[in-house]
Amino acid sequence: MTQDSQLDLLQGLIERAQRGGATAADAVFVDSRSLSAAQRFGKPEAVERSEEHDLGLRVLVGRRQAVVSSTDIKPDALDELVERAVAMAKAMPEDKFAGLADPADIAASYPEIDMSDPTEPPAERLVERATAAEQAALAVKGVTNSEGGEAGWSSSRITLVASNGFAGSYQRSSHSVSAVVLAGEGQGMERDYDYSHTVYETDLDDAAEIGRRAGERAVARLNPHRPKSAAVPVVYDPRASRSLVGHIASALNGSSVARGTSFLKGAMGSAIFAKGISIIDDPHRPRGMRSKPFDAEGLATVRRAIIEDGHVRSWFLDQATARQLDLKSTGHAARSAGGTPGPSATNLYLAAGPLSPEELIADIVSGIYVTELMGMSVNMVTGDYSRGAGGFWIENGKITYPVSDVTVAGNLKDMYAALVPANDLEIKHGTDAPTVRIDGMTVAGPG
Repeated sequence: MTQDSQLDLLQGLIERAQRGGATAADAVFVDSRSLSAAQRFGKPEAVERSEEHDLGLRVLVGRRQAVVSSTDIKPDALDELVERAVAMAKAMPEDKFAGLADPADIAASYPEIDMSDPTEPPAERLVERATAAEQAALAVKGVTNSEGGEAGWSSSRITLVASNGFAGSYQRSSHSVSAVVLAGEGQGMERDYDYSHTVYETDLDDAAEIGRRAGERAVARLNPHRPKSAAVPVVYDPRASRSLVGHIASALNGSSVARGTSFLKGAMGSAIFAKGISIIDDPHRPRGMRSKPFDAEGLATVRRAIIEDGHVRSWFLDQATARQLDLKSTGHAARSAGGTPGPSATNLYLAAGPLSPEELIADIVSGIYVTELMGMSVNMVTGDYSRGAGGFWIENGKITYPVSDVTVAGNLKDMYAALVPANDLEIKHGTDAPTVRIDGMTVAGPG
């Protein structure tokens, strides 16, 4: 469907809902195409293509709301969808925080963001890319098994129309390549991976380089030690450190703050990081993986410092959580076709510091360099943090032998206060961070 036909479809659906008894309504349409290829030991495991669309309708009858979704857009099906949605809303209890944005607050205009690659690669190219990634990984000495190479592409158009006057649409794309392999034999096997995920095909890392890195990482983890328990500095490499930024996004999410279930619920304006540290949310980043010109309620999106000079400067808010907190939405609403809006970060990153990773590690007598985190034991109410980890031991300022089966533990408040970022930030995902060092954590091993 074209952009205009999607807008017309949703506008007609809104009008149907209002004629059917809704006092307000909005509708979202997601039209998606994807293609993927998987190879294992040089043989194709799957080449899959899909084309699908999802339509979601939210109706309000006063302060009662309901959401229904469908993949069927035939007129009779849409009539039934509207009837069901209005009936459901009338049966729901009142929610004093439910409602569309005020017409004065919706985005009157929004920027054109470079976030859609017009290139649709042929299946043969994805097969070649997946094959090259796996072959390069298997060529690394010590690699003994493979979980395969994969390559993919997708493109989606998101269209939103609401009875408050908002109507908008944007398109996004993604390309990816990955490899997962194992090194060693028997009980001593170790697994690792690498991948690249970009908006534009031309920005992808070379597939063979992805495979080579995956193989070398797996081999480097062979014959790991299991250190004794100790309180030592913990250094997170960028693959692991971005999870710490993800925890911040959860702790500052308006839903958690409004419910009182965040350990940072009273932290607005407080210093929770050291001076000079910033965490930025940038929805307008060109070729950003989570860029968007407007949010799921039709509000303008803006770049903002969530953490500035170590202080909390903003929650992530949609309309409902903003009303609960007696604040204004920050334009962070996100939704699926089948759900109500909720706050979510866009392109979120921890700004780089002045020191190189080598300088960050140089004075560590004994510590751990974490490259992998496993399990999830993070209490967002108290901030207590405990996760399985693997990586390498740091000794006299140098990364030495591999370690595994350890637990790194602390409290996120203490961890953020002690966090020191390096200067190696690369923005590749939706949530990013450089290498970071945190002193004072507990590393628990078997002894």
